[in-house]
Amino acid sequence: MALEPARVVRQLRELKELTGDENGAQRVAWTDTWNTARAWLDGLLEGLPLERVRDAAGNDWWTLRGDSERAVLIGGHIDSVVNGGWLDGSLNVVAGAEVLRRIAEEGTPPVTVRLVNWADEEGSRFGRSLLGSSAAAGSMRDQEELRRLTDGDGIALPNALAACGVDLDHALDAHAQLASAAAYLELHIEQGPVLETMGIPLGAVLGTYGVERWRIIWTGQAAHAGSTPMDRRRDALAGAAKLALEIRDIAARVGNGAVCTSGGVVCKPGIVTSVVETAEQLLDQRHLDAASLAEMLRQAKEASDRFAAEENIDVTWEKIWSIEPILFDETLIDFCDEACHEVAGVSHRLPSGPLHDAAEMARAGVPTVMMFVQSLRGLSHTKLEDTLDEHLELSVAALDRPADKAIARVAANP
Repeated sequence: MALEPARVVRQLRELKELTGDENGAQRVAWTDTWNTARAWLDGLLEGLPLERVRDAAGNDWWTLRGDSERAVLIGGHIDSVVNGGWLDGSLNVVAGAEVLRRIAEEGTPPVTVRLVNWADEEGSRFGRSLLGSSAAAGSMRDQEELRRLTDGDGIALPNALAACGVDLDHALDAHAQLASAAAYLELHIEQGPVLETMGIPLGAVLGTYGVERWRIIWTGQAAHAGSTPMDRRRDALAGAAKLALEIRDIAARVGNGAVCTSGGVVCKPGIVTSVVETAEQLLDQRHLDAASLAEMLRQAKEASDRFAAEENIDVTWEKIWSIEPILFDETLIDFCDEACHEVAGVSHRLPSGPLHDAAEMARAGVPTVMMFVQSLRGLSHTKLEDTLDEHLELSVAALDRPADKAIARVAANP
C-alpha cells in the first residue's frame, strides 16, 4: 500500500478527540489518558507483521524484521503537557506508524525497521523530561533524585511508574533495545516561529540546545505586611523578581540564540498580609554552544548572590537536570534537507531550542536527525497549537524519504 499522509491527519484528529478536552491535550505520562493513547497507537498497527514489546522503562517498540538485525529507528512520544497541543509528540509516532506500514506492506526490508513511542518525554507531571529515552540511552544516572520527585498531589514518581508496570530500579534495562540501532529519525512540529516567518513548511534540524535547569531557593523573613517598613523587609520574592528580569539581559549579552526562562515562583507563606519568607524559583537556560551555556549559568549565579546581598536574604541553588548541546549526524541532516526540497521545493536548516528524545539517541552514539514542520504562530504547549493540514501531509511524505535513504545507508555499511 502506498504512503497515505492524509490518513495521518485523520488519525491525529481522532486522537485529539479521544484524549483531549476544551483545554487541550491531556495525554500526561503515567496517567489513564496516556495509557488510552498508547493503546490507541497500538491499534493503528494491528495486522502488520510486527513484533511488539514494552521495555523496562515503559517505552513501546514495534519491530519489522529485515534481512539484517541492524535497525533504523523512527521515534517520538505520544505524551503531552497538561492542556497541551494536539500535535506535540503525537505527530512523531503517528507519522512514523504510517511510514512503517508502507515499508511493511512492501515486503521484508534489507535491514530491521523499528518504531518507538518514548515514555514521558515531556516531564509534565514530575518535571523530569526525556525519562524513557534517557533510560534507553543509558544516561539516566539520577535515580536517587528521581525517587524524591513528587507530583502536585504528592504522589512519588516511583509509585506512579509502578502503577504502569515500570520499576524505576530496573529502568536502565531498556538500554538493551539499542543494541542494534544504526540510525534514528524523528519528525516534530517546530514549536517556534522560524519556519512560518520564513514562509517555509519544512526544515532539517541541526541539533538540540543544551539545557541547565535549576531550582533557586530564596530565604528571607516573614513579617506583617502592614507594620514592617519597606527598608526593614527581608523579602524573598524581591530576589526572585530581580533575577527573573536579569536573565533577559544575560540572554541578550550571550546572544547567538541564547534563551533563559523563569518558569515559576512559589512563595510562602503565600498570603497577602505577609512579606514573603521563601520563594522557590525555577530557571531554565538553553544554548547550542556548551561554553555559552556555561557562561549563562555563571552570570545567573553571580547575579543571584548580588541580589541576595542587596535584599539581605539568602539564596541556594539546587540542580534539577541538565543536558549538553547535541549536534546531529551530518549525512542524515543532508537526507532530511534533500527530502524537504523534494516535497516542498524549499528547506531550511535550524537548531531546536526545545528538548527531544532524539538528543538522547545522539548521546547514546546512534546517528540521529530530526525534521521540523511549521507551527502556526510559533505556538506549542497550548490548545492553540496548530499546523496546516497540507504541511502535515508534506511532513509525512518528507519523513518517508530519509527513512528509505537511511535504510539503504545502513544496508550498505553492515
